[in-house]
Amino acid sequence: MNARQFGVMTNSLPSPRAPDPVRYAARLGTFSGTMLVVGGIIGSGIFLSPAVVAQRVGTAPLTLGAWGLGAIIAILGGFIYAELGARRPFAGGTYVYLREAWGPLPAFLYGWALFLIMATGAIAAVAMTGSSYLATMLGLGPEAAKPLAFALIVILTVINVLGVRIGATTGNVLTVLKLSAIAVLIIAAFTLMPSHQLPAVMQTAPLPVPRGGVAMMLAMGAALVPVLFSFGGWQQTNAVAEELINPERTLPRSLLFGVLIVAATYLSVNVAYLRALGVEGLARSQAPAADTMFVYLGAAGRTFITFGIVTSTIGFLSMVILMSARVYQAMAADGLFFASMASLNPRTRTPVGALIAQGIVALILLLTGTFGQLLDYVVFADWIFFGATAASLFVLRAADATSDRRPKTLVPLHPISTLIFIAAALYVVMGSVISNPGNAARGAGLIALGLPVYAYWKRQAQQGVS
Repeated sequence: MNARQFGVMTNSLPSPRAPDPVRYAARLGTFSGTMLVVGGIIGSGIFLSPAVVAQRVGTAPLTLGAWGLGAIIAILGGFIYAELGARRPFAGGTYVYLREAWGPLPAFLYGWALFLIMATGAIAAVAMTGSSYLATMLGLGPEAAKPLAFALIVILTVINVLGVRIGATTGNVLTVLKLSAIAVLIIAAFTLMPSHQLPAVMQTAPLPVPRGGVAMMLAMGAALVPVLFSFGGWQQTNAVAEELINPERTLPRSLLFGVLIVAATYLSVNVAYLRALGVEGLARSQAPAADTMFVYLGAAGRTFITFGIVTSTIGFLSMVILMSARVYQAMAADGLFFASMASLNPRTRTPVGALIAQGIVALILLLTGTFGQLLDYVVFADWIFFGATAASLFVLRAADATSDRRPKTLVPLHPISTLIFIAAALYVVMGSVISNPGNAARGAGLIALGLPVYAYWKRQAQQGVS
């Protein structure tokens, strides 16, 4: 399959090389697709962000309200990406939608930011988070975290090189384990009586509560930033569309099932935190999940949920490695990146060059320790691309209306619901810029570095250089 078969906007693309004879193999069903969605969203955010949300709104109802509103926005995003995936079931996902709707430059800048920082930086950061917890579990010192993180990136990259089914199965197992650990936390909070006391300081001094409509709106808006960042990640599954069996049907189902599972999980976890810690304790907790398990099961509970956090972060890491590489491969196939990243291994049907290049960049960021700072610079860019991708639905619907292809419309209450999602994305971007304009300026500069790179690759493609 290719974009020209659908009569879409391809006249602005650089001349691509001859198509590689090796194609992706459709080997993943709805269960694997759903686990990709869940695994790509649930990382370490749900174990850390709830404390920040409670601090910003000050009451239990507003805390749950912020997570509920975030769930609604995430579900809208799931519907939007489900329809985009059904309309353009190609490897590359977001890159493809941006390319078809807005042209190759915005699509390239997305892939550039993903490769330079967003995905590779996230891989390094999440590997360090998981390794820090893993070192604690193994009784090792903090100095062991970086070598463990290095090993995790290498091992998971190799697993994904060996085949999408092996990579997805690894991610499936880790996702089921993380959901099981979270389920134990929720069940404990709803069925057990507290048996251990947390330090009294966590329960004293009431939190500031917003008074009046304007103050409440501002507080809720501030709380939505960490909520929506915690819900981000479902879009990555669209990058493996060509590896799903019957993607026009499987991808929408996987997205909607996955986002609904995450929404229910996040709301239940926050109820569990509030039940165990109260809003004051949650706001002052450095590790809400560990503190919640300690209240009911003592030190053994802390150890158990630490295992859950390790599996959660490693599972998220595996999914990011698997899915992001498909974007670089699609970009390279358009002649906009290194030719070695465009081809698939004929035996494993995986983008080996893209996976290895991604792993190398992630390891460089890990070893230099720059990943945290760089991620702070470009964290707002994720939602810029979210909003631009959602807006592409208007363009692709119009293009399909004049072609023979008429895929089923999936977004309820479009265009209002799509515009709400775009407004939410703009809010997150604005909130990030206002909270740290210096970081936003540096991030914009890093993304702008992609402009001369794009000009170079476009010139190379036009000259027929492979």
